[in-house]
Amino acid sequence: MSEYINVDTIDGGFSAYLARPKLFPAPAIVVIQEIFGVNADLRQTCDELATLGYLALSPDLFWRQEADLDMSADSEADWKKGMALYHAFDVAAGVNDIAATMDVARSLRGATGKVGVMGFCFGGLMTYLTAVRKGPDAAVDYYGMGVEKYLDEAANLSTPLIIHLGEEDEFISKEAQRAITKALRDNVHAQVFSYPGQAHAFARHRGAHYDRHTAAVANARSIAFFDLHLRPASGAQGSGNNIAEDPLGMWVA
Repeated sequence: MSEYINVDTIDGGFSAYLARPKLFPAPAIVVIQEIFGVNADLRQTCDELATLGYLALSPDLFWRQEADLDMSADSEADWKKGMALYHAFDVAAGVNDIAATMDVARSLRGATGKVGVMGFCFGGLMTYLTAVRKGPDAAVDYYGMGVEKYLDEAANLSTPLIIHLGEEDEFISKEAQRAITKALRDNVHAQVFSYPGQAHAFARHRGAHYDRHTAAVANARSIAFFDLHLRPASGAQGSGNNIAEDPLGMWVA
C-alpha cells in the first residue's frame, strides 16, 4: 500500500511518498531523490523496499524551489532543470528536512523506531551529510555527487555508512573517489565499495547506464546492511539477510 503524506517543519510542509510493508512492526528507510524529484524511479524503489519489509518514505526535497516535481532522466530539459535546482539548493535546509522525515518515520503506525537513509546521486550527497550531521541508524549512499566537498565532516561520522561508487562515474572523478576512500578508510563505521567499469547511476531502474548485475550486488549489500542495523537481534518480521529475487529483478542474493 502506498500514499503521499505530509511532513511539517517550522518552514512549512512538504509531501513524502510512503510505501508500507505487509508485516509489522517494521523499520523505516528514508529514500532520497536524485535531481528529478520523487519520480517513478524513486517510487519504485520505495515499493520494492516495502516488499522487503520496510516502511519506505521519499521526501520532496525541492519543495522550497518547486513542489512535487516528477521529472525524467530521459529528458534533456528535465536534466537542465534538475541541475539548476541542484546548484541552487540549500543543503543545510535539506538535511533538516530529511531529519524531519526521519522523525515522521519513527512515529508511523507500526514503526519500530529504527530509521535508515538511502539516496542516489544528489540524494547520495544528502545521505552522507545526514549521516555525519543527524545520526540515522544506518545510511547508504549511491554515487553521491559532491561528497568530496564535505570530507572535512567525515570525522563526525558515527553512523554505519556504505558508499557505492562506479569507477567510471562521469560526475565523480577518480581523484574525488580516491579522496572519499582515503577520508573514510580508517573509520570503523564506513565501508566504500567500488565497482569497476561502472558509470554514474548504474543502479537507476531502466537508466542509460543501468547494469543489472552490478545493481543487484550493490542492492543486496545495502539490504543486508540495513537488515543488520535496523532489525532487532530477536528478528522482526521482514526480509532477513537472505534476499530472494523479486519480480522486478532488482534485489537478489
